[in-house]
Amino acid sequence: MRFNRLDLNLLVVLDALLSEQNITRAGEKVYLSQSATSGALARLREFFGDELLVQVGRKMVLTPLGESLVTPVRAILIQIQIQILILIQIQIQTTIEQRPEFDPASADRKFPLIMSDYTATVLMPEVIRAASEIAPRVSFELLTPTDAPVEELERGHADFILLPDNFLSDQHPRCAVFEESFVCLCWRDNPLIGETLSLDEYLGLGHVMVRFGSQRRPSVDEWLTDKFGIERRAEVVATTFSAVPHYVVGTTRIATIHRRLAELWASYLPLRVLPAPLDIPNMGWSLQWHQYRDVDPATRWMSRLIQDTAKSLGG
Repeated sequence: MRFNRLDLNLLVVLDALLSEQNITRAGEKVYLSQSATSGALARLREFFGDELLVQVGRKMVLTPLGESLVTPVRAILIQIQIQILILIQIQIQTTIEQRPEFDPASADRKFPLIMSDYTATVLMPEVIRAASEIAPRVSFELLTPTDAPVEELERGHADFILLPDNFLSDQHPRCAVFEESFVCLCWRDNPLIGETLSLDEYLGLGHVMVRFGSQRRPSVDEWLTDKFGIERRAEVVATTFSAVPHYVVGTTRIATIHRRLAELWASYLPLRVLPAPLDIPNMGWSLQWHQYRDVDPATRWMSRLIQDTAKSLGG
């Protein structure tokens, strides 16, 4: 395997050379002959443009660059080993869990899924209701997205990710679930808004926004409107979509939000749903699972259930 012209197998030799500071002992540590270890050192020197190890008297010492590489090279190797162990664990787990058939009626399986509270509100209640009828012993764990949801999937912490397409990886299978449009939400008695909402009014009003994770990544609506180069006046920044209506009702604030969620809130709260004064494109949501679970009958069953439920809701 190569990365930026570096044979990653040489990292093992480099780690041995940096720790042993002796070509013979380093070769013995990685089961290479002295000549092969010397050849690897020559290639490493060429790549880094530095001697890395130099002869001083009767011993070899590290150059300043060599010294600076000791910790990061060891950390990289440890991380690679961890990732390999995780992949092996997932493969073993998939092999153990895999059966020629998956019988929903008798299956006792928990499905951890990463999704925002938007999807957990508008889609998952129907998925779980449908599952309870045909798979009464199946359970669900809904996990809040972290700063790196794909890494959580790869570490085996979740079976699925259900998020907008731009949050997913090209390295694992996925299937489209639904598309969503965006609308504006305001208090029913907002004195500053008439029957429609103009762009000037949109920009002049205070906004309720949602950001996630420790890095405060913007939610979908902010990610979309940023494409227009428009800076909105954020009066409230929440951490969940479910908090949005509480900061809109009784105020002159507005929120740009998913249509399904806005219509749900407006059905039981004093809120109005208005078309956005911007041509915001629809966004696709997809379901993703680890490539090693692609042959798992339970994974395929759950992905079909989620897709079919979304279609029944007009997704």
